Amino acid sequence: MEKQVYITEEERAACQRVVDAFVELYEMENIVVLDAGRYGFVELKYYKPPHGFEEDATFTDSKSLFDALWKEWYDTTLYLTAKEMRLDDILYEEVFKSLSKEKQTAIIGRKADLARKAGITL
Repeated sequence: MEKQVYITEEERAACQRVVDAFVELYEMENIVVLDAGRYGFVELKYYKPPHGFEEDATFTDSKSLFDALWKEWYDTTLYLTAKEMRLDDILYEEVFKSLSKEKQTAIIGRKADLARKAGITL
């Protein structure tokens, strides 16, 4: 029986660049992205002992992986900001709107920085 490959070598290299670009995220949150060989890359989120990770997703293209990791980075950044501000309701859109224009620009600018590091065109 022939083994099927779900990701090209070109996409594997592109996905690895995306994974490397988001190294800061893995320290902020219980998230890890692993190379799963011919299956692509697997994102594991929210580790809870003794059962393991609560969520997982598999990616075979770098753009989808980038979008997923960007959303995690964005949400985590706003969550941590809300905690610092001691906000009770953590609605990401409201937290973002409450930030100064400079802080909003810095957060949005971070997406472009990460895309450049990952070799992704927005």
